[in-house]
Amino acid sequence: MINPEPQSDDAIFQAQVQKLHELIVWSRWLTIGLLWITVAPLSLWGLRFEIRLWLDHFTWAAVRYGLAANRLSAVGLGLCIGMLVGVLVWQSRNILFGMSTEYKQRLEERVWQIRKQGTTHPLWKWVVKELKK
Repeated sequence: MINPEPQSDDAIFQAQVQKLHELIVWSRWLTIGLLWITVAPLSLWGLRFEIRLWLDHFTWAAVRYGLAANRLSAVGLGLCIGMLVGVLVWQSRNILFGMSTEYKQRLEERVWQIRKQGTTHPLWKWVVKELKK
């Protein structure tokens, strides 16, 4: 969808788009940090007996059966590892190849929505207010 706004190439607008991208990156890393601080220790605690067994007699079969017997702990660790790997791949792709055009367009549309809603939008003070003249 093409916006009818004439100032889409404006330097301030592009800085706001970049600021929104930075906020998204920070929020993803914050989410991962919270997962590793809360979910991972609980999952590891649920696997404490299996971990003791793995330290004594490590085999991949023991790992498989230990995770199968403790599905909630396996799901928690899988969530933490999956989110971490997903964000690492996403951010690496953005660094190496740049942001995709679709992602840039979505960011631009969100910035227009934030600008249109004004000060009542929760992201106004982080995206628009700081960079406004």
